[in-house]
Amino acid sequence: MANPPPPHGPYPYAPPYGQQPPGPSPQRPAGTSPQPPVGPYDPQPGQPAPHPYDRQPHPHPYPHPFPHPQPYAADPGCQFCGARPAVQATVRGHQGILVLMRFLSRRGMFCRSCGLATYREMSAKTLWQGWWSPLSVAVTPITLLMNLGPRGRFRKLAAPAGGFGPSLDPGRSLLRRPVALLFLVPMALVVLAVPTLFVLGAFVEGAGIGKAPTLAVGDCVRNEGDWQDQDLEIVDCGAADAEYKVTRRLNTSQDACVGGEMLADAEYSPDRMTISCLAPAR
Repeated sequence: MANPPPPHGPYPYAPPYGQQPPGPSPQRPAGTSPQPPVGPYDPQPGQPAPHPYDRQPHPHPYPHPFPHPQPYAADPGCQFCGARPAVQATVRGHQGILVLMRFLSRRGMFCRSCGLATYREMSAKTLWQGWWSPLSVAVTPITLLMNLGPRGRFRKLAAPAGGFGPSLDPGRSLLRRPVALLFLVPMALVVLAVPTLFVLGAFVEGAGIGKAPTLAVGDCVRNEGDWQDQDLEIVDCGAADAEYKVTRRLNTSQDACVGGEMLADAEYSPDRMTISCLAPAR
């Protein structure tokens, strides 16, 4: 009867896998040094050494983790066309709607062309949309003055280049657009009206136009208004339209007009402080 095989196979004292048993090896000549054991992942002769962890080095996900520095890292470019150089700015606008107001703004990076186009567009709309509420009359000029700062920064930039798309067209300058007339014409009239009123006032005062006549005792007058709002005009005493005659002036507080006489306003006296008595001319 044959004996059963040992539990560990036919060679119970075999060394672990990848190691040579002790003793002379039939493949190694006598007197030579033993070779290191060859494991399942050990390299073959002529191959590179394995990675110390998993015998296969992981390739870096980015062959060049730090490529050459970007030439425009500090300048992201224009937000509209991507061109450079660009500058950070805020362009503002205003709209007045009776009792309501709207404060508009565009903020970001602008190249020269896109910045001037945005400035001219929003300022032109403000010139004709920003006057239609009481407070907007003061807010609109302030908004236009604030836009002069970004405009100066845009004009200092060089011509845009290197964008991903075409730049905005700035178009005609602000003062050459028709909407500017809605602002310039009224402002010109206001500027011209102020000195014109002063000149007319001086002429009227010097010519005596609209000034109350000075009544003297013995003058005959005609009243073109009522007695609460007198409009006395000196006429000839023999004329048919002569209504009253100046009889006296009340120079003191004890003086008084007689019965049936009317009182002329003090503005018709030489000193503009004395009241005159008017008796019917007929």
